[in-house]
Amino acid sequence: MLIAIPVFDAFTALDAIGPYEVLQRLPGADVRFIGHRVGPVRTENGMLAVVADATFAEVPAPDVVVVPGGIGTRALLADELILDWIGTAHATSAWTTSVCTGSLLLAAAGLLDGLEAATHWAARSTLGELGAVPVVDRVVVHRERRIMTAAGVSAGIDMALTLAEALFDTTTAAAMQLMIEYDPRPPFDSGSIEKATPAVVERLAELRAAVKG
Repeated sequence: MLIAIPVFDAFTALDAIGPYEVLQRLPGADVRFIGHRVGPVRTENGMLAVVADATFAEVPAPDVVVVPGGIGTRALLADELILDWIGTAHATSAWTTSVCTGSLLLAAAGLLDGLEAATHWAARSTLGELGAVPVVDRVVVHRERRIMTAAGVSAGIDMALTLAEALFDTTTAAAMQLMIEYDPRPPFDSGSIEKATPAVVERLAELRAAVKG
């Protein structure tokens, strides 16, 4: 079972690595990081790199596609190479999935027209502009279309476990959850824009502005 995770400049690390930690443990899984070029590809802050071992052209028909997000997705909304690859890969894949703003690329490739889909809360309006119907769900599954989308960053783990169940069975997926000891008990109840207080939202805006500045 060939699982392709495309990486690109300024992707979000956990969007890719969270699903990887689940999926690489599945029976028969062969997970490959691919990209526009072979070699290290750096995350959005430049501090971490993941090595792309193959190009898009070298992995044309994976069984599973997992598209991560990150600020780098914005520069790819008109990138014919990755968008054509997503569309072509989806034609034969068992599942095509995304995490966070990776759904923007699925939408730009024409896979989400009129479909409900998840993304990072800050990108819902952009997702809507690309033809999808943004929803607040953590994971959205369209079995008949073989598409799954996940909300921001950590939701990719939930998506990967949902995918593991679809590929195998509930017990196997639960075993993967146990293996990575995924039993989240966050110290704060601010993991979604719907729950966060105005003070938390304001502080986040300050921190993001400081990084950009």
